[in-house]
Amino acid sequence: MAITREPRPREQRSDAARNHEALVRAGVAAVHREGVHVPMATIAAEAGVGIGTLYRHFPAREDLLNFLVHRSFEQVLSNAQAADREGVTASDALRLFIEAAIAQRNGLVLPLHGGPPVTVPETLAVRDQVHHVVQGIIERGRTDGTISQDVTPRDVITFGAMLAQPRQPDPEWDGTCRRLLVTYLAGLGAFR
Repeated sequence: MAITREPRPREQRSDAARNHEALVRAGVAAVHREGVHVPMATIAAEAGVGIGTLYRHFPAREDLLNFLVHRSFEQVLSNAQAADREGVTASDALRLFIEAAIAQRNGLVLPLHGGPPVTVPETLAVRDQVHHVVQGIIERGRTDGTISQDVTPRDVITFGAMLAQPRQPDPEWDGTCRRLLVTYLAGLGAFR
């Protein structure tokens, strides 16, 4: 099934663009709260639109879910690329990458957050790009000495996903997640 792309503002009336964004926000919240089988009518009601409007934007449940997952992977890729550019060391880059996921936890719909599995080729390609960037960071860490433990992109991403599970805002929990992240990164640099 194809990915429904984000609307270009000049291609849609402003109310259609607002409706699309409202449906996306409502879809993310509803999937986090009720899972991938949340009734489409619930999403439409939370977005403040009729069910017909929802189906004009997303003709099937799979279209909405695929859009949410693809959009999330694009954000994660952007986070990985920014972390790779901005991190002074590889360990710092991994910290920035995972901190971004923690900060965006309630806006991401990913398989490790209860979203559907990735099946669309375009989304699989973005996911593979994320793994490629994280692998590059790991290799840089072996060179700069900040990563000495065996670790894979999947390990890093899984750990980040555990810390970035969707939940209600809680500064104490966010602080705990950041302390766990620091401990994890220190462990990656520990010599065997």
